[in-house]
Amino acid sequence: MKKLLPILILLISSALLIFYRFTDIPKFLAPDEVDFARLAYSLENKPYAPYSQLATGHSTLYFYILLASLKTFGANIFALRLPAAIFGVLSVLIFYLVLKTTLEKQLKNEPMKQWLPFLLSMILLTSRWFLNFARFSFEPTFLLFLELASIYFLLRCINTSKYLYFILCGLFSGLAFLSYTPGRIFFILPLSFFVFKLVDSLTHKQFDNKIIKQLLYFLIPFVIIITPLTSYLLINKDSRVDQQFLLTNHELSFNEKASGLWNNIFSTTLMFFTKGDMNGRHNFPGKPALNPILGILFIFGSILTIKQWKNDSNKLFLFYFLISLLPALVTYSWENPNMLRTYTSLPSIVFFIGQGMIFLFKKNIQIVCLTLMMIICISSAYELHTYFVYQPFSFKNSFNQPDYLPVIHKDAQNKQK
Repeated sequence: MKKLLPILILLISSALLIFYRFTDIPKFLAPDEVDFARLAYSLENKPYAPYSQLATGHSTLYFYILLASLKTFGANIFALRLPAAIFGVLSVLIFYLVLKTTLEKQLKNEPMKQWLPFLLSMILLTSRWFLNFARFSFEPTFLLFLELASIYFLLRCINTSKYLYFILCGLFSGLAFLSYTPGRIFFILPLSFFVFKLVDSLTHKQFDNKIIKQLLYFLIPFVIIITPLTSYLLINKDSRVDQQFLLTNHELSFNEKASGLWNNIFSTTLMFFTKGDMNGRHNFPGKPALNPILGILFIFGSILTIKQWKNDSNKLFLFYFLISLLPALVTYSWENPNMLRTYTSLPSIVFFIGQGMIFLFKKNIQIVCLTLMMIICISSAYELHTYFVYQPFSFKNSFNQPDYLPVIHKDAQNKQK
């Protein structure tokens, strides 16, 4: 029961926060949600298609799930947003398991290893950044869950070396590749683990066939899963990537590309602390992604993580953080800051916050510990108050489409006939 109780509390808390006034905040649909519904219905009663040119171009895995929800629960807002909400709940739970596995060695027998993963998971859950995308029908919570699942099984690979975990790590990395576009580079994270392991064995002249076996157990399911989409993209361009990728624009000079890249780095950095995403669907326009409390802990914890970069867990989350920011950095500067494309940086951010908290807790100053706990509670309350009280005002302009879903469903049926 001690092991299950934190998971149960997180499950109930996640469900309550994500589903509270679920169809009222936001009340109407965003134009993208309307397009996503059309894309999902366009897949009905047709052979499997790994990619669709609709809605600016998307791989279709998430939209098959969306279609299943719409067919099960009807053409309504609840059904359209349900998959994102479910994967939001699952992301909190799998993040808890990742932290529990990661911090186990770092904290050893210290009492905080029992409750710190739970506290950090609650910080993720109550983050306005996290909640925002878990409550309407965009893809990032789906991608977040798949990436965290792959990381969890990668950690299990490191701890146990059971081949089943290598297979599952490859499976979820492949599914991440098939989901939201930024997920196509995620496989570099687990793959680097095997590459470094192989290089290390060659450096010490102790080549081990087991490493090659482990790599194959990871690669085979990964390659099988990504083959349909990869085959399609080898013949057809990904219209979305082609439109947004700064570095492949032949009309821009090297200096213009370098300037755009620098502007992206600068605006993305400011996004965390001073000026956030201006898109009302992604954020309360202009509000920083992190409140001052979390921002300070993030800076402090990230410095500690970099200083202790030789720690395997620190390397993992530093690399994950950089991979999560990369999609935004290589798009056009007027698209940034972008809290949608950098959504999967959240687990790393919370991990860095946790490193800062661990440092303070290890000082064994009771007043510091109690103060920090109170500050974290205030931070969570502040985030929730901002989202549920103030952010709905910005939704009025961003979510301005009536419930067209019955009409979209009827049009799709007519086209099939």
